[in-house]
Amino acid sequence: MSISIRTPLLQSLPLSAIGQTPVWLKMESSQPTGSFKLRSAEHACRFYAERGAIGFVTSSGGNAGIAVAHSGRQLGLPVTVVVPETTPLRARQLIEQEGATLIVVGKQWSEANDYALSLTSDQIIYIHPFDDPLLWEGISSLVDEVIDEGVIPDAVILSVGGGSLLSGVALGLERHGLSHIPIYAVETEGTASLNASLDAGERVRLDKVSGIATTLAASQVCENAYMVATQLNVKGVRVTDEEALFACRRFLDDHRVLVEPACGVSLSLIYDQKIQLVDRQNVLVIVCGGASVSLQSLLG
Repeated sequence: MSISIRTPLLQSLPLSAIGQTPVWLKMESSQPTGSFKLRSAEHACRFYAERGAIGFVTSSGGNAGIAVAHSGRQLGLPVTVVVPETTPLRARQLIEQEGATLIVVGKQWSEANDYALSLTSDQIIYIHPFDDPLLWEGISSLVDEVIDEGVIPDAVILSVGGGSLLSGVALGLERHGLSHIPIYAVETEGTASLNASLDAGERVRLDKVSGIATTLAASQVCENAYMVATQLNVKGVRVTDEEALFACRRFLDDHRVLVEPACGVSLSLIYDQKIQLVDRQNVLVIVCGGASVSLQSLLG
């Protein structure tokens, strides 16, 4: 039985009107755990379960932890999720709701991650939240689904945190001969580790991350995401927290779907007309998710 699902591909009439070109939404927010992370978690957990794993450990401030917890539950294997103190209460509740053991360690993800690594063994396997080829392979299936439905994108818009979504989408595009098309990689100003690396000409680590898009708060993107961004037609874009929130509220009005600010950053490129799309035929936006978002959090 599949753990992740084939998500809807919808044409957005409101966004198409603003962008003056067909805009397609890959609705990863419809996954059982509310984000694209379930594709990667399922793929990695199945791989290790088939090779004798008796449990999983991961570190995550949100969507990845929920996805690994859900995958482990579906596979009948125990999961421990280590989160930093900054992890929202709602995300913690969703992790525990899946039956996982929740441990809170440190003020930032790196501290939680170090502790998670100390809990592993030959059969209790560590699942990284974003930096593993197994994760990218799982995510790449969303591109297969888009192509299967007859939509050939000539531009993709997605958000960037640790870089697994960018890595997986790039892998999927390559599989279909679409590596040449532009990928707009969007971050908030307070989480822009990819943009900072592109500006510096090398992969850099931010001194601190800040802002409302907590699921994008990786101080450094994975090496593969940086390589993809420098070798393919990737265009880095920054937006403000306010622009991300505005896009989330507009999207709720337009499509009756609640998404987190980490997804709002991508939508804001079209809502705020930050890029010109009129010469494109099919623009694909990855609606990456909103597992722990609430209406109150968007109203501030």
